[in-house]
Amino acid sequence: MALSVYLRALALNEELPRRRPRSYASIADKAAVAQLLGLLGQSRIANNLNQLAYHANVGSLAMDDRTREQIDEAYDTVLLMRTTLMRALGYRE
Repeated sequence: MALSVYLRALALNEELPRRRPRSYASIADKAAVAQLLGLLGQSRIANNLNQLAYHANVGSLAMDDRTREQIDEAYDTVLLMRTTLMRALGYRE
């Protein structure tokens, strides 16, 4: 509540306005948010990125075809999660 609203209510002996509860109506599609949470739970992105960072830091990251496929798969998963979240928040591409 703003200080001016509080002081006005005191000066005019008015009742203080009640706070309105926060509305979560801005999420357009709750099913999409649930799908996103499911994707986050199923993916091992955090673990994989941690392992990539470790091996890159110690200099043992070999970039063979399998490594490239895994990086591409992680990228595709992150992109899918981003797109799903954007749709859930009401943004259109």
